[in-house]
Amino acid sequence: MSGNLYDAAYALEKAIRQSEEYTQLQQMYSEVNADPEAKAMFDNFRHIQMNLQQKQMMGQEISEQEIQQAQATVAVVQQNEKISRLMQTEQRMSMIIGELNQIIMKPLEELYTK
Repeated sequence: MSGNLYDAAYALEKAIRQSEEYTQLQQMYSEVNADPEAKAMFDNFRHIQMNLQQKQMMGQEISEQEIQQAQATVAVVQQNEKISRLMQTEQRMSMIIGELNQIIMKPLEELYTK
């Protein structure tokens, strides 16, 4: 039975990869990577973002200076049209993944809310 679950998961992965949203995300990411200035800005943004997430997961406090640096970086990054489009496309993809997660978790939610 669990094999069927994994088969369904791999089928979902394939459907995601073939989706218009994922294809668009790939295209936006390629455009950012093809532009050295945009790529450097985006890489810096991702580095800051990952460091903050890692600190948060480890239970470490994020300083006011780090928050200000992150906010300033976001403001600069969003001014770049290519990165802004990438982030919007990434947001749409993230929403889809969230909706899929809700569907997948529905049996457990129903089980525990009875």
